[in-house]
Amino acid sequence: MKMLLKALFPLVVICLSLAAAPASAGEARKSIFGKLLDGRVVVAVTLTNLRGVSANVIAYGASLQSLVMPDRKGRKADVALGYDNIGDYLSKPQYFGATVGRFANRLAAGRFSLDGQSFQTPINNGKNALHGGTIGFDKVLWDVVSVKSGPVSLVTLRYVSPNDDQGYPGTMTVNATYSLDERNNLTIDYTATTDHTTIANITNHAYWNLSGEGSSNGAMGLIVTIPANTYLPTDDGAIPYGEARSVAGTPFDFRTPRAVGDRVRDVREKQIGWARGYDHNWVIGRKVTPEQHLMAKVYDPTSGRGFELWSNQPGLQFYSGNFLDGTTSGKAKKVYREGDAIVLEPQIFPDSPNQIGYPNARLEPGQTYHNSITYRLTTLR
Repeated sequence: MKMLLKALFPLVVICLSLAAAPASAGEARKSIFGKLLDGRVVVAVTLTNLRGVSANVIAYGASLQSLVMPDRKGRKADVALGYDNIGDYLSKPQYFGATVGRFANRLAAGRFSLDGQSFQTPINNGKNALHGGTIGFDKVLWDVVSVKSGPVSLVTLRYVSPNDDQGYPGTMTVNATYSLDERNNLTIDYTATTDHTTIANITNHAYWNLSGEGSSNGAMGLIVTIPANTYLPTDDGAIPYGEARSVAGTPFDFRTPRAVGDRVRDVREKQIGWARGYDHNWVIGRKVTPEQHLMAKVYDPTSGRGFELWSNQPGLQFYSGNFLDGTTSGKAKKVYREGDAIVLEPQIFPDSPNQIGYPNARLEPGQTYHNSITYRLTTLR
């Protein structure tokens, strides 16, 4: 029995001290993060639980501004990149923790068609549209409509995107609910409705460095697992060719745990060269599912911090922080460099409206779009 326990011990994952917690519940606390240039107040809501985790959400971009969690020795660190003032979010936008949409990721040439009618969105990424356009959901002030403390503390934010916003048809009402429970599950639920046929693909763009957002360790040592047999190769503008390609024998194979940095500079792989690292969609499924499924696992050997990422979406965009260029400093007043963080975005596939056989991005009146994302935060002893 003793030998068995010794063999199993390294594999035991604990959800940040899941021992019995005190009877009192977590808290959701409002504060003022800053003001926009026109004087509008940017509200912040901090969600905390009794196990040492806290998430700060700001109304600008419905953004996850920070996530603080303990390491294996109980030392707390903020593991999400971002700024400590609204001025930097306005002057140096980097999608840090932001809600991105109406259409996350890229649309080729910024165009799509619905029922024979063509629509044009702003070109803001080379020849293509990225994350909804020049003024996407990440660059608007959302309304805080609900704040609740308790065993599940939460905040709900809302934005009403008017008809023809960034060229998209229909008035779209979007809700973003962040919740934190006592099992250290941080969940982001996105829902959207429309009064006219449109497209929707909304996700969160958090940058993760599990050693701490100001740590010199960067993110190349993070151990990542992605349960996908295929990924979508792209052209040099990050638009998929169409057909999925097997990950077997390539730097895109994360079916077993691998460090991000092991193959991120593999010059033999043209896809890596074009993107300067990883910036691709892994095919987890082919359609949105009623229930969540595992999208990825991330583990930091240095701190012991990690998470499982679950969602109901079919695709996972994995980005290795390739364009953090050392011109931006964050909350710890440390420069963010290439490879200092990774991004994992559950979503439908890039350019889906223009690709045959890709998941459906169409949203009709009377339907509700839903992307449910959960980070199951863990610490490995």
